[in-house]
Amino acid sequence: MIEFRIDRHSGVATYLQIVHQTEQALRLGMLEPGDKLPTAREVVEATAINPNTVLKAYRELERDGLVEARRGLGTFVRRSLGSGPGDSPLRSELEDWTRRAREAGMDREDVAALFTVALETHFTTTKGTS
Repeated sequence: MIEFRIDRHSGVATYLQIVHQTEQALRLGMLEPGDKLPTAREVVEATAINPNTVLKAYRELERDGLVEARRGLGTFVRRSLGSGPGDSPLRSELEDWTRRAREAGMDREDVAALFTVALETHFTTTKGTS
């Protein structure tokens, strides 16, 4: 089951953090169709956020067709995202790279900036193509 981690200093709305973490778990295969998301109460107990924030995130995920609420049962994953499993050899290589970056003295923001530049270089998109 997914465990949400809320960064109150990130500048990203709390509900969007939940949406993004769910999408990431779907891309990595950590959540699959049929899996149940934690209840709003469970998320509130784990993160000390407002229940309406959790419900807003779940409604956003439902609007995007990623999850479905089943009255009295909970919220369930409808479809996955991405094309590769979370245990891909590429993930291992990326983890090695981030470990080396940290050992070289880079902080999280340095690594994120470098990775973002690499993404933009290799995954540039123009309207209608990717």
